[in-house]
Amino acid sequence: MASLAASIDFSERSVRRARLGSGLIMFVFISLHFSNHALGLISVSAADEGRRLFTALWRNPLGTLALYGAIFTHLALVLRSIYIRRSLVMPKGETAQILLGLAIPLLLIDHVIGTRIARALFHYRDDYETIVRQLWINVPGNGLRQVIALVVVWVHGCIGLHYWLRYRPWYQNIVAPLLAVAILVPVLAILGFIEMGRTIAEPAYEGMVDTGRYEANLNTRYLTDPAAQAEIAMIRVGLYGSFATALLGVVAARGVRRWRERVDQITVRYQSGESIQVPRGFSVLEASRLAGIPHYSVCGGKGQCSTCRVQILDQYEDLPAPDKLELSTLKRINAAADVRLACQLHPNHDITVVPLLVAAAETALPANTQETSPGREREIVVLFCDIRNFTTLTETRLPFDIVFLLNRYFALVGNAVEKAGGRIDKFIGDGAMALFGIGSSPEQACRQALVAAASIARDIEKLSDELSEELSLPLRIAIGIHTGPAVVGTLGYGRVRSTTAIGDTVNVASRLETAAKEFDVALVISEPVAALAGIELTGIESREISVRGRALPLKVYMIPRDKAAGLPEGSA
Repeated sequence: MASLAASIDFSERSVRRARLGSGLIMFVFISLHFSNHALGLISVSAADEGRRLFTALWRNPLGTLALYGAIFTHLALVLRSIYIRRSLVMPKGETAQILLGLAIPLLLIDHVIGTRIARALFHYRDDYETIVRQLWINVPGNGLRQVIALVVVWVHGCIGLHYWLRYRPWYQNIVAPLLAVAILVPVLAILGFIEMGRTIAEPAYEGMVDTGRYEANLNTRYLTDPAAQAEIAMIRVGLYGSFATALLGVVAARGVRRWRERVDQITVRYQSGESIQVPRGFSVLEASRLAGIPHYSVCGGKGQCSTCRVQILDQYEDLPAPDKLELSTLKRINAAADVRLACQLHPNHDITVVPLLVAAAETALPANTQETSPGREREIVVLFCDIRNFTTLTETRLPFDIVFLLNRYFALVGNAVEKAGGRIDKFIGDGAMALFGIGSSPEQACRQALVAAASIARDIEKLSDELSEELSLPLRIAIGIHTGPAVVGTLGYGRVRSTTAIGDTVNVASRLETAAKEFDVALVISEPVAALAGIELTGIESREISVRGRALPLKVYMIPRDKAAGLPEGSA
């Protein structure tokens, strides 16, 4: 069973990699092709000079094999993915990507015939002057069709690229410039085509270039010989017919499978009372989508996240064992034996499930709100700080004086965190929580958090000296810092929404801030923070403290006030 699961996992991974690799080859091709179109903004001759380099890259035997191998591989795998889907109910983004992908062959077959195939069979010169003249002057309807094809191809490729990159930690840092490029490339390509069309349509253009080559091109067999026209017509019918046959074959195969599965169905029940009958072989996620039951699946049902996980309420021992991909995800989140990924679980009998991350139905949300994001897991650093003995400090002060003091305190904490490169998550009473590492490496985030802590310690001392005559006790700070994985997402309701972090890392950081008070020090950091930051801690006391929810004690470093204020000077 284990070897079978491993082979299946390897097969699916290989299929995904083949689809991604073929898609990337085609995306490189269209990026270079559209950039070549954009040279038309300079001149027709500039575009043709760029075309020579472009064709040298893609019309040699190796380039041809790579391009057309990628096209047929990608198309075959797309049709396969449509067939293996047990339900065609899917998120809008995936639907758009599939529909745009299926429209591409219909929009581009004639263009391929009129360029690559005509040149290969009849030595038709498919340079920019000839093709733009055909599309802009002779048959402008085909020109409009090519503009639509350009946009469809580009949008389809960008959606696929986004789905591939969206969970990379660095992607959010470059998504804005990538969006600008994604908009500029097709716009410049279309403007280049328009500029070349207007230039060629000018009467003066005929006197500026050697039109004899163009006239000779018009007399090729491709345009004049009825036998050649019949051959081209047969190729056109063959290509359109092959694509239509493949697509109809997938639809027919799905129909046959559905007819056979009608007699072999199971029932998926939900703790809320809903239930749905689906053919055996459907995943729990597909059953939820088919029933219209909101169900999170941030990775799109590929087993690469745990947001779709469900708890099985009955006979989970009899279910198919998780494959390698699902098992690795379940181990990562320390899931119990009765917890499975809905996208990977294909039950073989009736089951009752409870989605562990409950998604709100879109129609149930009031106006001007949106569904809360389940977030993504990141390696971050969490800093908690708090004023010690705050109740004693403020019990005899007027409310407006307390507000003044808190605002001064919040300002210095917020300034220290932002200057160090972090972000304030929230203020709670006289406490604050800050996050580091959302857009940087864990090592850099640890150093940033320590810089912020030192700055807070120094500024609190200055504020305490400034207000010494008004305060019954000097201001003293307690700070805790820990690093590790946490889910970072947008939480809240309506307009009261903010990006925050949840998870064990946050709880441990809060516990370290409490430990700073217990041991009468300004700063407590965990051993992972010290190791990643690379700071010198000679002479700093270390302890092992227990943290609720953790089986083993955690080694921490107790840093007194005087050393906390000068900490960055000793950092690596």
